[in-house]
Amino acid sequence: MVAQIQELEAQHWVKTRSSLDPNESTFLIWKGKIYAFIPGEKRQLLFKILGLSVSRCIPTAEGSWDFTSRELTYYLNPKTDEILRKWENPWTSETVPVIHVANNPVQGKFEGNFPAQVDGDSTTFVFDIFPYYPNPLADDPKFAEYSPNPIYQAAELFKLTVPTADLFNSALPSVSELKLSWDRIGQWLPWMKMGDRPGQLIYSAVGSKVNGLTELPPLLQDEINNRIPLYKQAPKALIDGEDMTSWLYFQKHFPAYLAGEIFPLPQAEEL
Repeated sequence: MVAQIQELEAQHWVKTRSSLDPNESTFLIWKGKIYAFIPGEKRQLLFKILGLSVSRCIPTAEGSWDFTSRELTYYLNPKTDEILRKWENPWTSETVPVIHVANNPVQGKFEGNFPAQVDGDSTTFVFDIFPYYPNPLADDPKFAEYSPNPIYQAAELFKLTVPTADLFNSALPSVSELKLSWDRIGQWLPWMKMGDRPGQLIYSAVGSKVNGLTELPPLLQDEINNRIPLYKQAPKALIDGEDMTSWLYFQKHFPAYLAGEIFPLPQAEEL
């Protein structure tokens, strides 16, 4: 049977990405690899990655929700799976501190209809996103060695597959299982100190939902319990201001980067 494209309601997407219960924090995890893709060079595996999103959906009106979340992604040694604190750049031979992803907040609004491929027992939401906007680091000469491109440009390709029955089961605030596929084409990360060298990063990852903090991979549990307890739960309400990105985080914490501090920087639990 050929999958049918159907327009599903926002509540079905909320159950997929997060939960209809505004008192619940929902954890989604991913793991994968990042490759260097440089014209004229063979691909090179740079990092493994392990990350999470902890999210909450808050109803604001009939058929409308505010989405608020925090995200982590750790860059791991591809041979040992250990967290990288320093990285030796194979092109420049310079060793630099590693700034892991600690985006707080990442937010949006869920309303209207969401197209999905309904294929019998499983339903897949497909999102192809192409961010394109001015690079916030480009106009400051102190970042010329880190991220000089005037435009930030990337491609993010998401596929989230869930049980069709869960979407239409009114007793379930969240789907019982989820399979995530995430691929990304992006620029060199500022902390890599690649300047204007040609090339891109290719991300390839898979993920799933987990039932709470204690089901997270041990590495993430350890980091959250000991260094960044803020990530034990999603924000309790929408946070004012723009979404955090790796570029803005680098800009904000550049002095700590130069000082060689350990990232993510410690963040206390939200009371």
